[in-house]
Amino acid sequence: MTWSILIDGWRPALEILILTVGIYYAFRFVRGTRGAPVVTGFLVVLLTFVMVTYLLHLEVLQWILGAFSAFFAVAVVVLFQPELRRMLAELGNLPLFATAHEQRENIEVIIQTVERLADVRIGALMAIERSIQLQEAVESGIPVDCEATPEMLETIFFPNNAIHDGGVILKGDRIAFAACIFPLTQRQDLNKSVGTRHRAAIGLSEETDAIIVIVSEENGSISYAYKGQFTRGITSEALRSFLTSVLITPAARSRNVLGWIRSWSKERTKPGPVVVAKDEPAPAPTTTPPTTGLAK
Repeated sequence: MTWSILIDGWRPALEILILTVGIYYAFRFVRGTRGAPVVTGFLVVLLTFVMVTYLLHLEVLQWILGAFSAFFAVAVVVLFQPELRRMLAELGNLPLFATAHEQRENIEVIIQTVERLADVRIGALMAIERSIQLQEAVESGIPVDCEATPEMLETIFFPNNAIHDGGVILKGDRIAFAACIFPLTQRQDLNKSVGTRHRAAIGLSEETDAIIVIVSEENGSISYAYKGQFTRGITSEALRSFLTSVLITPAARSRNVLGWIRSWSKERTKPGPVVVAKDEPAPAPTTTPPTTGLAK
């Protein structure tokens, strides 16, 4: 009897907790997106209508609300179809579900892109989104939503292209946005020769857990920024090794939810990469502090 009362007492608290978490993440997901004003307007109209109906005891309207509640659910699916599709797509791209083979294919797309762009000295700025959504960190961007291929990325960053200026956001095997303006770092210890593209990469890595890959248009050098640290002048093999260690190794250990949480917590405490402070591309990163000699 006592056990039954205890279970019955926990059920309302559990329901409130589930609803609270669900509503919080739903609002966090749509915040900053194009569908956010629509969600806000829809909820304001619906809540106002419900409150007026029940406060004034309008029985006919109450009956209509109850009878058409199922139609309201269908209306939500129709109105917010793009947002729901994006939410389900991002859920499928979590490390818990992504396979090591898919991650390696995504890495090879990036490696081939930087190699081609570095050979012809075309600047590039690519942000690989991870657990933190990047829409909240960027100021603008043009939705692309296409498959990420070296040819498509080369086309975007071609100097005569209208959207070549700025960065792109990669979500799994998709190019989500192009021509994005990333936040600039406020660090004062960087050399004045550090260009805007590299400062934007460092700034975004300070605010999110994204990996930002940069190709310099000045000398074709390859760099990346991660967790506020900037590593410059590396080879494509060094970049492949770094991306593999960050993107594939945790996913390979994610056999279940507990394994994924354990690998995520270890990754959060792992120190970030250091900056290469040489003027010419180096075969591997060194431990020299990032104070001088950074190229654009």
